[in-house]
Amino acid sequence: MKSRRLMMSLGVVLLSVSALAFAQSEAQKSDAQKSFDHLKTLAGSWQGPVTMVPPQADMDMSKPVQVSLRVTSRGNALVHEMQEAGTPLDATHYDHPVTMLYVDSDRLTLVHYCDAGNRPRMTGKISPDGKKVEFEFVDLSGRNEYGHMYHAVFTTVDADHHTEDWTYMMPGDKPVHAHMNLTRSK
Repeated sequence: MKSRRLMMSLGVVLLSVSALAFAQSEAQKSDAQKSFDHLKTLAGSWQGPVTMVPPQADMDMSKPVQVSLRVTSRGNALVHEMQEAGTPLDATHYDHPVTMLYVDSDRLTLVHYCDAGNRPRMTGKISPDGKKVEFEFVDLSGRNEYGHMYHAVFTTVDADHHTEDWTYMMPGDKPVHAHMNLTRSK
């Protein structure tokens, strides 16, 4: 009986120490790591409508967008892929931008591999309520004759809904804003 009480007491102590260690490790995480951990909860397949302001004549907004978010590289990177729902995965004929998100030292970094042939880099910060991660433009690699992605915001509504807002800067610094209202499909 005494050994059972001793074992239970030891179990409670170990559980308390584990909880304290976990709480301390969470508190020591950088804001960049906290933001990245939040974005990783969006891993999965998503689909939903897109609205553009101003509307773009060459884009059919009646078709939903499909977004895939996948954690890779032993949890150190998040791959974001976007395409028009129902189109084949053929980047030679259809838009299929890929975005990589990762923590670089103390910064949450986003690199967007754009169909326009460039790679804008942005850094992100999580909102005080922990539901929104907003990315600001840092610099651009590659050509810029067709414009480039300039700003991105990921907002978590709940486990099965999130929104994405992307701002594309057209030549002449004319912004085009795309809002995606996404529902988890898998």
